[in-house]
Amino acid sequence: MNVTRRQFLKVTAAGLGSSSLAMLGFSPQPALAEIRNFKLARTTETRNTCPYCSVSCGVLIYSLGDKSKNARAEIIHIEGDPDNPVNRGTLCPKGAGLLDMIHSASRLKHPEVREAGSSEWKRITWDDAFTRIAKHLKADRDAHFIKTNADGATVNRWNTTGFLASSAASNEAGYLTHKVLRGLGVVTLDTQARI
Repeated sequence: MNVTRRQFLKVTAAGLGSSSLAMLGFSPQPALAEIRNFKLARTTETRNTCPYCSVSCGVLIYSLGDKSKNARAEIIHIEGDPDNPVNRGTLCPKGAGLLDMIHSASRLKHPEVREAGSSEWKRITWDDAFTRIAKHLKADRDAHFIKTNADGATVNRWNTTGFLASSAASNEAGYLTHKVLRGLGVVTLDTQARI
């Protein structure tokens, strides 16, 4: 039997590799026979909107947790929503990186405020944040609200405050936001998303 040098090296490499794996306890039969569970089988699926730009792509967020009362579920996977008419399951690079953004150590999860003249941010509660926002809005509206124009016609305008609704808001949420702000007299407002 004539064996070339190349064939000899192939045979010896294959024999050496398989004997080394067998010595380490690896046998292909149990590994091939094992049934793998689908990684999203025990997760909870939640539909949402990507928060990045005004395209408002739909995303599916999968969280894993035991669903007990005070337990926090952990988000383990995010993908595009194939049923969403905006993106039909596709995501741009920013949307595809949502999981990294959610698990980022530098992600801000609580409201913070920097007082006038201070160079440091301090953490405040959500109730304090909403109270501060409401006080600032009321003070600005009271100081700059225009009831009538120069001709005496009622205009009810608040020109010194503007508002941009979230890119993660749907048309319905944008509509409600506009209704509330128009009721306050805000003239300069827009919705970032158009879905």
